[in-house]
Amino acid sequence: MSPDDYCQQKAAQSGSSFYYSFLFLPAERRRAITALYAFCREVDDTVDECTDVGIARTKLAWWRQEVAAMMSGAPTHPVTKALQPHLTPFSLDSQHLLAIIDGMEMDLDQTRYLDFPGLQKYCWHVASVVGILSANIFGVTNPQTLQYAEKLGLAFQLTNIIRDVGEDARKGRIYLPVNELQQFNVTAADILNARHSDNFEKLMQFQAARAQKMYDEAFALLPKEDRRAQRPGLIMAAIYRAVLNEVERDGFHVLTQRISLTPIRKLWLAWITYVRG
Repeated sequence: MSPDDYCQQKAAQSGSSFYYSFLFLPAERRRAITALYAFCREVDDTVDECTDVGIARTKLAWWRQEVAAMMSGAPTHPVTKALQPHLTPFSLDSQHLLAIIDGMEMDLDQTRYLDFPGLQKYCWHVASVVGILSANIFGVTNPQTLQYAEKLGLAFQLTNIIRDVGEDARKGRIYLPVNELQQFNVTAADILNARHSDNFEKLMQFQAARAQKMYDEAFALLPKEDRRAQRPGLIMAAIYRAVLNEVERDGFHVLTQRISLTPIRKLWLAWITYVRG
């Protein structure tokens, strides 16, 4: 299996919304974004699938060394071998790749966030940075496009947090800011024990309204001249926002279930968004 094949398999197996946005890209950009996505999956899985914190840290340290090896032209992992040829053409730098690893390590150090600025820092590492790197791969002529990509990444991560409240709680993590739980009289125990209530719904309505605002602010930042190139990000946004809308319509019953879209609906949203340009 070639490095590109390895990354393609990693992306296809995930069933992620990201995969549907890759379908309409030219071959070279598609290979680059697939390799970047596979890199993110590998380092994320290091934390999510490893029950021993010490081993997870050791693996993340290895990935940092592997990024350095890739930058010097000597990658050893299939993902970094696939990503290495795209570093220069698409302005992919080690600073941003290492920031993603730092974000994954934050999950080993922290399971609560006191306030939104603290959560936003985490989101920057695990999502906004990915947005910036992805935008570079899609094509940027106006620097403001990177501001759009950064904010869109934040909107994506807030959507994930809303959708995955129950799933994260079962891993002992609560990403909803502590001061906002207090504001709506929801306790950590309520979430960890999957107690749905009117207060919880109000808390989640507050979270969803902020996420929707982030989408609107991101779209307002996208320069007209880069809109066509950035269609893959807009495809992801259409899918993610549809998930957010479904969660809202369902009354935020996210403590005991994970709401998702069917592959057919994702493909339909991808096609419609692509055609509209």
